[in-house]
Amino acid sequence: MSVVPARVGARIAAGLKKFQPVLEDARKRDVNESDTVTIVTDLLSEVFGFDKYSEVTSEHVIRSTFCDLAIRIDGKLAVLIEVKAIGLDLKDNHIKQAVDYAANQGCEWVALTNGVLWNVYQVAFTKPIQSELVLQLDLCLLSLRRSQDLELLALLSREAWKRSRMDDYAVQRQALSRFTIAAVILSEPCVHLIRRQLRRITKDVRVDAAEIEKVLLQEVLKREATEGDKAAAATRLAARATKRLKKVQEEAAKPTSGS
Repeated sequence: MSVVPARVGARIAAGLKKFQPVLEDARKRDVNESDTVTIVTDLLSEVFGFDKYSEVTSEHVIRSTFCDLAIRIDGKLAVLIEVKAIGLDLKDNHIKQAVDYAANQGCEWVALTNGVLWNVYQVAFTKPIQSELVLQLDLCLLSLRRSQDLELLALLSREAWKRSRMDDYAVQRQALSRFTIAAVILSEPCVHLIRRQLRRITKDVRVDAAEIEKVLLQEVLKREATEGDKAAAATRLAARATKRLKKVQEEAAKPTSGS
């Protein structure tokens, strides 16, 4: 993850120090959803750096009831925010309408929060519309003595949204997911690499690539990482990468005009 700029880090640190006791107190008093929206709006302004008069809007709840708040940066809808009362547990189905509306508006991000907990979802423009939980934070458990906490919290900042840092973070998470890593292990280049290494350590005993793949699937990798829609998507991603690699190798192997 990228280093948080000093100015942004200082604002977030000061803001979180101020709002952690505010959030704890509001949770003890079990304030209602309307009061939680007020706290969230202040968080967006004082901690995350948005202009609450020009960039934080409630126009979507007034016109359609799809969400409580929306963030617009340079006139473009960046993220929809669904707010629940601070004492309410967050559930994925709380954002269904917001996700559908975001997809219709071409907005890729939806956040669900009760002030303390923040869940950020990436919207997939598929049929049916789907969403993936990308970031999950508890503001009252964060410690700014830990640089990783600061970096994660900074992903919600105005500066990060302007630079598409959440998109970068989502790509990083996808690359490190069990589905992607399993797909890479099962890809043709990786299986052949395993085959070559096995031949080295077994003194050239011949092992078939299909046999290696079978062992990987049945005995090494967990089924949950190799089956289902996410596994299939990761397999397609790895296959495209393998295809590109082969194309590059074929181009490099072609004789030059002067040879």
